[in-house]
Amino acid sequence: MQDKLKVTLIRSHIGKPASHRAVLNGMGLNKRLKTVTLPDTPETRGMIYKVQHLVKVEE
Repeated sequence: MQDKLKVTLIRSHIGKPASHRAVLNGMGLNKRLKTVTLPDTPETRGMIYKVQHLVKVEE
């Protein structure tokens, strides 16, 4: 069974660069305090790294 990551949007995307908003939309995080479960892959980790100041991650 593949590991999962629980990602929650803590800070708003308002006023952030378009690339950060695109990453958040790609992860399915479009509202503050929304939580999604994503597979633990290198691609997902890279997306989280780009917006690490806006999200909280639980394993």
